Parts: sequence; structure tokens; C-alpha cells
Amino acid sequence: MIAPPPAHPGRLVYLGNPEVAVAPLTALHEAGYEVALVVTSPDRRRGRRSAPTPTPVGARAMELGIPVAHDLAAVADSGADLGVVVAYGRIIPVDVLARVPMVNLHFSLLPRWRGAAPVERALLAGDPTTGVCLMAVAEGLDVGGVHARVEVPIRPTDTADGLRERLAVLGARLLVDALDGGLSAPVPQEGIATYAHKVHRADLVLEWGRSAMELERVVRVGGAWTTFRGGDLKVWRAEVVEEVVPGPPGSMVGDLVATGGGALRLLEVQPASRARMGASAWLGGARPVADERLGG
Repeated sequence: MIAPPPAHPGRLVYLGNPEVAVAPLTALHEAGYEVALVVTSPDRRRGRRSAPTPTPVGARAMELGIPVAHDLAAVADSGADLGVVVAYGRIIPVDVLARVPMVNLHFSLLPRWRGAAPVERALLAGDPTTGVCLMAVAEGLDVGGVHARVEVPIRPTDTADGLRERLAVLGARLLVDALDGGLSAPVPQEGIATYAHKVHRADLVLEWGRSAMELERVVRVGGAWTTFRGGDLKVWRAEVVEEVVPGPPGSMVGDLVATGGGALRLLEVQPASRARMGASAWLGGARPVADERLGG
């Protein structure tokens, strides 16, 4: 049985891995909360020849002088009466929750976008708003009741990285405010649940038969790609324009690309094995000829 979290916890254990989880950890430390232990993934190589390095959360914990562990078994021995989970990436076993109840900062408006990639899925779907929920960790994927939430608009220029950073700052504030005020009883989630499955390469291909608006959202997620002359071409920045580009989807007129609805202007691209560059610089070198198409 999962124990209810204390309204005013005295000692915390923190579980997280990526950069998005650094701001909430820092906020807890600066607010004076005792974080007895940080649990994060083991150090790993970030490149072929690089030495193993800690996760962003692990590195920040060491800067703050907080002990670091890589095994969930350490939670039970931490002496904490509440766990805080932020982008940990693993389901917490019930036997661990029975010893230490936990809350989780989730970057969506639950029950919409439960799962691994809520920010990316909100962008891809064209959601007008998103937010952060502080939820109780329960058995199952992001199904616990919500202690507190904040809603924010998704700006037309938001990228996944920028939106995630903004939500991390808001989430850090939400977390500290909720603990300072005393954790209230969680409210059950209401509405239709949707699932934010992990984004794969196939989700990021620019299928030029789709509308320019849809394709621009794929670009804002990061890692969007198409093909040109048999090689990959990543598109890092683009914008929807009203100009009409003659020819089938994927046809180019300068930096404009025909789509299934409207046109997309290329702003920043990256050919295979090259650095990112302005679209004009790429076009100056590639010199597409008549009838050449992207993705074809």
C-alpha cells in the first residue's frame, strides 16, 4: 500500500536525470529544504572518445554537496519522508513507494499527454496550451491525483527545448510553493487521457504532402529531417509563408518549399556530415536545379 505524502515533509529524496530536472532541484535547495539524497542514472559517455560524465542532475547534486546514488534501493535508506520525481524516466516500484511516498512534476496538463514526451507531443498536436502538474506518484503511468497545476499558453515560436525550459522554471516554483503551503490532498485527474509516446526519427520526417503549419510544428520539436540528392537534410528553423510555390509537394523555389497546404520557408538547415547553416548558404552551395525536390 502506498502511504500518503506528509503535508510538511522534513527530509527529501530527489529522483531525476536530464537538464529539465535541474531547476526544481536547485529551487528546493535554495528554499532551504533538506535533500538527503539524489538518485540519478549512472555516469555514461556522451561521445565515443569522451570519459563517462554524470547526468545533469547528478552534476548539479555534486555541486550542491548532496550525496548521489544510482540505485532505487538507496531510497529506503535515505531517511526521507517524501520523494520528488522529475523526469526520472523509470516507473517507481510499489514497494519503494510503500516506504517513501512521492510526488512528480509532469510537464503537461494531465490527463493529457501522460508518458515520456509530453512537451513534444503537445507541440506536434498544435495544442494551444500546456502546463505543469505536481501529481502523486501511484502505481501506473502518470495516473496519480494532482496536488497543484499551472497552465501556460504555447507560443507560436516555442520550440520543444525552449518550452521545456520555461516549464521547468514554472514547475520549480510550483513545487516549492506547494511544499511551503503544505501539500493538499490530490485531486483525481478528469478528462480523456492521451499518451505522449517517445518521439522517434520517423515522427520527425518532413512529409511534404502535409500542410506547412503541421510541418513547421515538426521543425519546432527539433531534429526534423528530409532528404536531398539521396542524403539527409535536417531542418532546424523554418516559417510558414503565404506564397504559392508551383509544383508538387517538396518542390523548391529558392528557400521556399511547396507543401500540401501553403509553403514553408527554410531558415536554417544541416546537410549530412556538415554543421548547421543558414538556408541561403546551403542553397548557394547546393544550387538546386529545376524539378529537384526535397524528400523525393
